[in-house]
Amino acid sequence: MTSPISAPVRIAAVQTVSGPDVAENLRIAGELIAEAATQGARLVALPEYFPLISPDETAKVRIRERDGEGPLQDFLRACARRHGICLVGGTIPLVADDDGKVRNATLVYDERGERIARYDKIHLFGFRKGEERYDEAATIERGGDVVVFDSPAGRTGLSVCYDLRFPELFRAMGEVDLIVLPAAFTHTTGRAHWEVLLCARAIENQCYVLAPAQGGRHPGGRVTWGHSLIADPWGEVLACRAEGPGVVVAELDPERIAAVRESLPALRHRRL
Repeated sequence: MTSPISAPVRIAAVQTVSGPDVAENLRIAGELIAEAATQGARLVALPEYFPLISPDETAKVRIRERDGEGPLQDFLRACARRHGICLVGGTIPLVADDDGKVRNATLVYDERGERIARYDKIHLFGFRKGEERYDEAATIERGGDVVVFDSPAGRTGLSVCYDLRFPELFRAMGEVDLIVLPAAFTHTTGRAHWEVLLCARAIENQCYVLAPAQGGRHPGGRVTWGHSLIADPWGEVLACRAEGPGVVVAELDPERIAAVRESLPALRHRRL
């Protein structure tokens, strides 16, 4: 498949260290989106849980919104329109079928502030090691649909955090130019697997990967790995921010995608 874009385009990943104060989280996210736009990014992605990370896992249920309405969606819509960018809105909690849970949803808005895609996180994180425990299924209802859309960066596939460990999801996207993966990886699992898995997804799908993350010690005590990064189709990390709020920017070059796929036509060699 030929890339639908003909020239390099700047893409950006926003890194935050969100806490329980939604208004403050939105203020910081807004400033970082503006910074990315000022650096020329046409597609900007926020991290998972950018509006809220709280020691109380049920807090996200209390701020969940109905699809299409609410202050979090208004914020994303307004930022995309104000800066004239394609904005991948990390994840926000949307209403689920189960009243006690949310859909952990990635919403995408175009430069006019119109929503063009929604992806609900499919794979729900569970982890137990000593006192460190996570069980997303307790408060999150999983999605079921693979989502790919056209963006200023070409054919773009959506995924979230723990999805990274399931390569069959990315194969199901078909040939894409860009994979976006908002995340809030734990420090433990991130230190061990974050970069190697992101680069593997870039290499095996011969596309760019844009991974905005939570990165640092949160007000409630949780520590996330950060290392928001952009990787190219050869698995080279073009930009990375280890921790703390900030922005990483790099160019997605369609000629780089074409050259990698021409010299090593692995996608055409698939047999299963």
